[in-house]
Amino acid sequence: MKRDHSTIKHKVALRRAMLKLVEKPVVMETHGGTGRLWAACYRAVKDGVVFEKNPQRAALLGLQRPTWAVYEADCVAALMAGVGSHLEVSILDLDPWGDPWPSIEAFFASDRPRAGRLWVVVNDGLRQGVRLGRAWAVGTLQPMVAKYGNDLHGGYLEVCRELLEQKSGQQGYSLTAWMGYYCGHADQMTHYLAELQR
Repeated sequence: MKRDHSTIKHKVALRRAMLKLVEKPVVMETHGGTGRLWAACYRAVKDGVVFEKNPQRAALLGLQRPTWAVYEADCVAALMAGVGSHLEVSILDLDPWGDPWPSIEAFFASDRPRAGRLWVVVNDGLRQGVRLGRAWAVGTLQPMVAKYGNDLHGGYLEVCRELLEQKSGQQGYSLTAWMGYYCGHADQMTHYLAELQR
């Protein structure tokens, strides 16, 4: 899939709005990339964890944010192993370009401290494939396909909300605030923000 870089302003605006609501942010970025979101949004955050599997990018992130824990790792495997559990994360930030759900599942399934109030902010790239009728081929969407059928395109945000409620509910969270929208070329990207409390 060709990456759509046109949505960066939306990503930044969503995160800046969220940060106004978080008293003491502790951030976990599952896909650090080159650190553009950190530079635009999290530069003032002292405590954080970031994962990046590309060695050169991971090295750059280490230089960029000396007070954060930086891991050169596949985030799903690292999360399942409990990496980053030295911090009680209050913001889970997912920007994987494609499917965010394996990372979300790993975060909630892993053994780690749980903040009473958790914000989850996501850049989800699955809607393009969903529009093309490929929801059935995405493992994490198969329960939703079984429930609603393969045509999830029009109601994809509602599907995301329901899935997040399911995954976070396993750790006793309730969804207390939600917002989301489609953006990018042909509205193929989905951004959403959730407040979870327990």
